[in-house]
Amino acid sequence: MTTATRAPSARAWAEAFAEASNTDAEIQAHGKYFTCSYLLDAAERSYVIQVESGRVTGIAVDPGPLDVPYQFAIRASAQTWREFGTPVPAPMFHGIWSATFRRDMRLEGEVLVLMQNLRCITRQIELLRIVGSPV
Repeated sequence: MTTATRAPSARAWAEAFAEASNTDAEIQAHGKYFTCSYLLDAAERSYVIQVESGRVTGIAVDPGPLDVPYQFAIRASAQTWREFGTPVPAPMFHGIWSATFRRDMRLEGEVLVLMQNLRCITRQIELLRIVGSPV
């Protein structure tokens, strides 16, 4: 008999993600101007991640539509985010561009802000391989 593993709580995931991002050498090296707020939408759960000068300063868990403003959204199914959260993601789950071309990921909102911060956002998504899926 196997025991089902349970994902950490949303708050625990948010804290782990903030810690991983704030201590990541690559983000800190590139993130001087990495300032934005974005929605990471995993269908079952959503997070607004607020970043100032390369540091995560807040993460709102399951905010209402008008609770916390954000500039752009990265939306995908819970299963897609689970695939991103594996140590070695399968093809097409290794980056946001591949997932938008072949999977169910969508980029919405002020895409210019996403592009201006692309290297750091990409690195934050790569950190899911360490902290796990947000759902």
